[in-house]
Amino acid sequence: MNGIPIPKEMRLVNSSPEEWEAFIEEWASAGTVGSYKRIRRHSGSGDMGIDVAGYVDDDGLSGVWDNFQCKRYATSLSPSMVWVEFGKIIYYSFKNQYAPPRRYFFVAPKGVGTTLSKLMDNPAELKESIKNNWETYCLNKITTTANIPLEGDLLDWFEDFDFSIFSYKTAVELIKEHATTPFHSVRFGGGLDLRPAPDTPPETPTEKESRYIRQIFDAYSEHLSIDINSASDISSSLKPELNNHMLRQRERFYSAESLRVFARDTVPPGTFDRLQSEILDGVIDICEDTHPDGLTRMNEVIRESTRIALTSNPLVTVTETKDRQGICHQLANDDKLIWVPSGKEV
Repeated sequence: MNGIPIPKEMRLVNSSPEEWEAFIEEWASAGTVGSYKRIRRHSGSGDMGIDVAGYVDDDGLSGVWDNFQCKRYATSLSPSMVWVEFGKIIYYSFKNQYAPPRRYFFVAPKGVGTTLSKLMDNPAELKESIKNNWETYCLNKITTTANIPLEGDLLDWFEDFDFSIFSYKTAVELIKEHATTPFHSVRFGGGLDLRPAPDTPPETPTEKESRYIRQIFDAYSEHLSIDINSASDISSSLKPELNNHMLRQRERFYSAESLRVFARDTVPPGTFDRLQSEILDGVIDICEDTHPDGLTRMNEVIRESTRIALTSNPLVTVTETKDRQGICHQLANDDKLIWVPSGKEV
């Protein structure tokens, strides 16, 4: 029996600090806050007040970037919990360790409390409150190696600092926006969306099909003991029924290609590559075994691909028989499977 599903908000509350930062890194990739060239975690000692950073350009922390400050507490964030975080971003940008971020978000499973949210809604009041609390919460807490009084050039920097950059995201907002990323179904479950129907193979094969089709022609050539270099050669051979066999292989290839595109948009990078690797691991011994000819080898490998137990890959719920068969041709397209070891080169 299945138990009552655990709400997503509760799963976030129970996440470890590392899991929370990973979730925020995934969420930032949604692009709802900004379009980033890179997203990086800076957790650990010496992070200078940066947990997850989104880089808008190629200049990293010296260019345009946004900061996502990850906090995990049993309660919502209050000002006393984060005064030092304001101090860090002001001090280290003053020290030219990085440019001031374009935007700075507090992200916490329990959210931001009323007092802190009201302060961030009023930059002038936030500025005054940070100044009033500097000595208690920032002076000897920004770094363990020195006291950092708010005076002189640092005070000038503070006075000119843009306090409107500070904001926050609620857990509900984070979950809603995370749902638009390829990571959501893997992190929270609930299954993948329905796949669109694969494209029908065009009458004339495309360039991307050239290698696996050449391999099929090689398999036919060895099986028939004649040169097969085109569909017309098949039609004029003693086995014109291989035309239907060829069409089935192309339909399988296009089915696997549609799964590749679907995976790119719905699951984390590398998920489809791992599925291909699972198929390859499951059929390679069959492929390298002794067979009467290349056509037999190809058919046996394709048949074996449908028997492989795929259980751990997130794509398993949307992977069909044709996809498994088509992945064999994708692998042949990359010469990871060879139907006729001495086959012709394109």
